Amino acid sequence: MKKITCFILLVAFLSTVLSGEDLTKRTLQNSMNETYIKLPTSVNSLDEMFQEGIFYGRFRFNTFAYHWEQERRSSRKDHYTFGLGGSLLYKSGYFRGVGITTGLYTTQNPIHMDDEDANYYKAGKGVLSRYDILEKGRYGITSLAQAYLEYKIAGTSLKVGRQIVETSFTKSNDTKMIPNTFEGITFFSSSLPKTTLKTAYLTRQKLRDHSEFHHLLAYSDRLNSDYTKWQENDDAGMHRGLTLSKLKAKGIDDKLYIAQIENRSIDSFTWIANYTAVPDLFSLTLLEGRYVWQLANGFKIKPALRYIMQYDDGAGAIGGANLKTNITGYKASDSVNSNMWAARMDFAYEALKVRLAYSKVADEADLIVPWRGFPTVGFTRAMAQYNWYANTKTTMLRVDYNFEQAQLYTFVRYAIQDFDDEKSGVQSDSNVLTLDLIKRSTLYPNLYAKVRMAYVKGKDDVVSLDGITKADPSYRELRFEVNYLF
Repeated sequence: MKKITCFILLVAFLSTVLSGEDLTKRTLQNSMNETYIKLPTSVNSLDEMFQEGIFYGRFRFNTFAYHWEQERRSSRKDHYTFGLGGSLLYKSGYFRGVGITTGLYTTQNPIHMDDEDANYYKAGKGVLSRYDILEKGRYGITSLAQAYLEYKIAGTSLKVGRQIVETSFTKSNDTKMIPNTFEGITFFSSSLPKTTLKTAYLTRQKLRDHSEFHHLLAYSDRLNSDYTKWQENDDAGMHRGLTLSKLKAKGIDDKLYIAQIENRSIDSFTWIANYTAVPDLFSLTLLEGRYVWQLANGFKIKPALRYIMQYDDGAGAIGGANLKTNITGYKASDSVNSNMWAARMDFAYEALKVRLAYSKVADEADLIVPWRGFPTVGFTRAMAQYNWYANTKTTMLRVDYNFEQAQLYTFVRYAIQDFDDEKSGVQSDSNVLTLDLIKRSTLYPNLYAKVRMAYVKGKDDVVSLDGITKADPSYRELRFEVNYLF
């Protein structure tokens, strides 16, 4: 299958180049998500529906190098990963409002560590499947991660099938090789003035490092081998106490319901409201407001405020308040009721932007968000950091600069993360410094390169309430990615 996928990608690339077709159908955001410039239009027949469709290709490779300050024999080892592959998407024309989208993705690992080291992969695990390595002896993933039927008319869209779902708590998070996608039904509408509506009913999820779709909110506890923990939802933001066997015993089917509204009726002001729920387990609500204050001299001041509430509907009694099931130091150990607020202030002038941000999670329960939509993103989250455990406070300074003439965008972040020392189920305090460089080629506008570096310095002498010294969270990381769109 992987050979077929690579062959299809190569043929599509050569066909596009030799035909002289305009390659600028999409651009990449700084997050590596895609923005479509050219899309299929309405057609008059079924034949034209497929004849007027458009192929979108993407070659990419990702490399990761990870160095721990202190290695640990059982869980930590310096490591590297490498992913090579890409994607081929097809969008048909729309006949009477109906269209089809499919997306075939592949990531292969010609350079890798030994099989027995699969447990050590951390940030770079998104370019391979650890479960497939140990269960099937297979490096690489090839997946039909998108395949949906769409009906759209007058600013309204209904999609059924496998798809990317971008809401406050669900994201594609396409920073590796294959995006995070879902199976289900989504509805989008921009028909109301200055308002967008999104609703979704999702039944399955495929994380970036999985070859198959799996449960949305069930941690695998199959007993046939140690690595079956990677078979279901093993995201770092997943609650490990909400196991598949416990949910089955209670007859709970983990489906996801989402409703979100975004409104811009007031000049310079945007507000967002989101409701996300897994019935019989828990629900989340989000309220966010953003304002842009345009000054006469070209300066802009952009304040924003976000508030999240998490409501326990049964998850606390099943899994406890901590995502890793270690409830030492938690006041209400059998409840996931919690909340978080975050604020930021951006100061922008021409190509420069400076951000000051702060977030605080209540001293109640950890937030449960295993769908790649991070509670603190856009405020205090730095690369690869999970700062939404109970009683966590984070302060961040971020500076962005756009060298527009050179097609180079860069930003640096410095975060001070204050975790709860008494809680043994969360890490020690750490300071995080990251640097991102995103370059778009001036000669080949569809060629992108991205370098990301992180230096994390944490405390190695924190003793939790149960008398155990927490592990030193210090590490260094380097990422390098190249993309070519066609």
